[in-house]
Amino acid sequence: MAWIYLSIAIVFEIGFALGTNATQGFTRLWPSVFTLLSAAGGIFTLSLALKTLDVGVGYTIWTGIGSIGTVILGALIYKEKITPAKLGSFAAIIGGVVLLKIAAGI
Repeated sequence: MAWIYLSIAIVFEIGFALGTNATQGFTRLWPSVFTLLSAAGGIFTLSLALKTLDVGVGYTIWTGIGSIGTVILGALIYKEKITPAKLGSFAAIIGGVVLLKIAAGI
């Protein structure tokens, strides 16, 4: 169940990051509401996942996969460029997540 909570937390994390850009400095009401709800939902579901998972593993996966999702969707939604350096960073993050799961015995 912890991995389900963590997956939901990652979706909220991506929504929070993308929503923050849409708020234009929290001057737009509905994007700001969406962003704040996403932040709260992400922290709540992460806390549920961390009842079982080690904080180092859970938090790192949450931020790592959230970062990758944010960059990919940022490219699709906001037309941000994905450079070779970003692709290399993705590979490093994914490799780190895999190694964390192996080290945690999960």
